[in-house]
Amino acid sequence: MPEMRHNIALDVMGGDHAPDEIVLGAVKAAQAEDINLLLVGDRDEIERILPDNRLENISIVPSYGVITEDDHPLEGMKRKPEASIIVAAGLVREGLAHAYVSMGSTGATMAAGIMALGTLDGIDRPALGGPFLGLVPNTTIIDIGSNVDSKPSQLLSYGVLGSVFAKLFSGLESPRVGLLSVGSEKTKGNRQVRETYDMFKESGLNFIGNIEGIDIPMGNVDVVVCDGFVGNILMKYTEGLGIAFADYIKTRISPELAFEVGALLSELTNLTNYGAHLGGSPLLGLNGVGIVGHGRSHSDSVAAAVSLAKVALDRGLVPLMRDELANIRQQLKMD
Repeated sequence: MPEMRHNIALDVMGGDHAPDEIVLGAVKAAQAEDINLLLVGDRDEIERILPDNRLENISIVPSYGVITEDDHPLEGMKRKPEASIIVAAGLVREGLAHAYVSMGSTGATMAAGIMALGTLDGIDRPALGGPFLGLVPNTTIIDIGSNVDSKPSQLLSYGVLGSVFAKLFSGLESPRVGLLSVGSEKTKGNRQVRETYDMFKESGLNFIGNIEGIDIPMGNVDVVVCDGFVGNILMKYTEGLGIAFADYIKTRISPELAFEVGALLSELTNLTNYGAHLGGSPLLGLNGVGIVGHGRSHSDSVAAAVSLAKVALDRGLVPLMRDELANIRQQLKMD
């Protein structure tokens, strides 16, 4: 049987380069994928950017207002109830779309998803995770900034969600899950990590123990579990390192070679910005498919994020997460 044609809502107003790059990315996605795209945003702005020969699988859903990075997510949702991200997530709740995608505020994208769709059993708040380092494109890190000061039970859930992600999107049959710490020994780490270690050992996951930062670029682990505070710093540090190296190279070699080397360094240290790998990260643990893209995304990354939403739907991301979380709770007798 052919796969069903999914309706995907795209928040056109979110992101540093909205709405132009978002709409251009939508056109690329609509040309490449067998999907229906619902462009949520200011109708006049969208129509200004869309080509005259509009594709039949693109439609516009009007919204009013944008929740920006400067807005507190919950306050922004109260003040701007018809903002683009709220409307986009609401389309999924109403059954008019099967997934939503935004390059805008991560907090607002998450809050809108929780309000519209809720979370899976055992999940307090969704987590962000996925590949982040071009040197090891199949290594997933979770959480990368959506939750800080996580409890041990939350870190265990991240391990489950990250393992599901690695199976579906990296094709790994039994992903190696590691807990990021300051040493490989069981006794190393802060209280949060030490208390989490034993839960992982009993979980039934392919847990390889504590891992250190050096293990990540060496490819010694498939799923890196850490608090969002640490994960976000790690992700942005590697991104900044690539940019700094690229700038430094320009002072040491010819401009032509520096351009090539700089592009390679950027690709090796960062995936989401440069194109066209996944384009974003799913909100893992959300009771539905929501994709958060990089705020600085251009059209290629926007198209990739839309494609990621389709893949998540086709491969049954949410049902698989639900089943794996239930298995772990049964294993640990948490119910």
